[in-house]
Amino acid sequence: DDEIRRELEIEAGEMDERWRPFVGTIALGLATVLGFVSAISGPEPAPWNSPLARGYGLLAALLLAVFAVILLRQPRLARDPRWQPQWPGIRFDSVELYTRSACHLCHQARETLLLHHEFFAEISEILIDGDPDLITRYGESVPVVVIDGREASPGGLFAAFVGERVDGHDHVPQAAAAGAVAVLGSRPTELPTVVVEDVRAALQRLASYVVSRVREEGDLTVVALTGSQGKTSTKDLLAAVLGRSAATVATRGSFNNELGMPLTALRVEPTTRFLVLEMGARGIGHIAELTGLVRPDVSVVLNVGQAHLGEFGSRDAIAQAKGELVEALTQDGTAVLNAGDERVSAMAGRTAGRVLSFGDVPGSDVRIEGLTLDRLGRPTFRLAHGEEQAEVALRLVGAHQALNAAAAAAAAVACGVPLGEAATALSEVETLSQWRMELRELDRGVIVLNDSYNANPDSVRAAIDALAAIGADADVHRTIAVLGEMKELGETHDEEHRGIGAYAADHGVDHVVVVGEAARGLHEGAGERSTWLPDNASAVSWLAENLREGDAVLLKASRGARLDEVAATLK
Repeated sequence: DDEIRRELEIEAGEMDERWRPFVGTIALGLATVLGFVSAISGPEPAPWNSPLARGYGLLAALLLAVFAVILLRQPRLARDPRWQPQWPGIRFDSVELYTRSACHLCHQARETLLLHHEFFAEISEILIDGDPDLITRYGESVPVVVIDGREASPGGLFAAFVGERVDGHDHVPQAAAAGAVAVLGSRPTELPTVVVEDVRAALQRLASYVVSRVREEGDLTVVALTGSQGKTSTKDLLAAVLGRSAATVATRGSFNNELGMPLTALRVEPTTRFLVLEMGARGIGHIAELTGLVRPDVSVVLNVGQAHLGEFGSRDAIAQAKGELVEALTQDGTAVLNAGDERVSAMAGRTAGRVLSFGDVPGSDVRIEGLTLDRLGRPTFRLAHGEEQAEVALRLVGAHQALNAAAAAAAAVACGVPLGEAATALSEVETLSQWRMELRELDRGVIVLNDSYNANPDSVRAAIDALAAIGADADVHRTIAVLGEMKELGETHDEEHRGIGAYAADHGVDHVVVVGEAARGLHEGAGERSTWLPDNASAVSWLAENLREGDAVLLKASRGARLDEVAATLK
């Protein structure tokens, strides 16, 4: 409010309107007296009456008069013409600026604080607490924006969120120590700060602005993808393919929500050619919200499975939510759809763009042909698109990775990458994001397949199939699946766990180790082939006592089960 703003102005040392006219009047009076005295001739040879002295006096009087006029007529700082943007048609009057005279980051912050003054000009009720000489410009690089003070980098912007247990504003010193020079927050901090009412909304709108600006001035193509499983793996594959041909920015890990997507978009620079965005959803309307911020040019829908079934209530509801991604396309866009998933292929009727299908079923525009697996379950196959064909030999484990690769190839083709180049790039990918089908061979002759990042019934079945394929090798004597709870299954929780346990027992897994009370249904489904353990510490002990040369072990559960901690002990 006005009282708080007045206090900030006084604290900053700005000239308050109450005494600015007084100082201005005094300056104008001094200018008048000095000018009058300088204009009067006196007896010679007094030095102050020489023509040169009188000239200097008149000049000083003129400068004093100009200073007085500035004081008497100076508008508020936020409306100073210096702050008007360089581009026509945009006003900056909605932004009010405050300063601390002791600010020691002025030079760095002027490169970072506002990032793009056109954008902040469009947001009302913003306070900027920092140096009065801060300027903004659209440069050759964009400062890194983070929401974790530990991840800040030199010249970066720290977005401070107030959560239920943690207030990001309290971690500004940590961000500053890591190199951050400015803050986007809901109250002033010790760093130059853009103060907004809703930090999340401001972060999202800033991301939208950055992408729009790069689109206008560059050649940016935005690819968005979603699906119940395989999103992150497909995103990683697609980023590798596109990154081989041009500058590409992609979602890190599975940071795919209303905060992760803007943070990814804010890494875009003027030279970026492709932006790959993974988009998740926990309800109808979530993806529409994300595409409202950044409109995709290519939308990829992988599948409609059982992930988050407890939140959506049905697969049809999941399909409704996932289809929002293709509804965001214009007539110039492309929907890349899984021809083998009937709920996904039906989305062709929900988009204004053209449709490019992928899969291993006849009629797919980008088809998988001749799929085989090597001794470690790594797929080799042929991709066909029209008259083109290209061989792919993945270094990733699991037959299901072939479908992810086909989706990535189809999206790349939609972006103008030749099929042959896409196939070559796919064959070069060695790793995906952390804890996703990570394959290790220990010195003691044990194969470890760590897929512990997340789980749902469909992805667990795919991982079990991959373990079974590894178990078919003559050098593997026993397969062990260490499984934990699959979360967010709603009313089907127990039924799905029993079903997965039975699936493991029926598909070549020699022993199932079930971890945690919530996962007991897996133990019930697997029957005599199963061992139930209460916690991760017990699982670590069991593996230490029972693993032997020639074993292949899979670790798979939802993120909350933290089976990655168990995997880390296998050395």
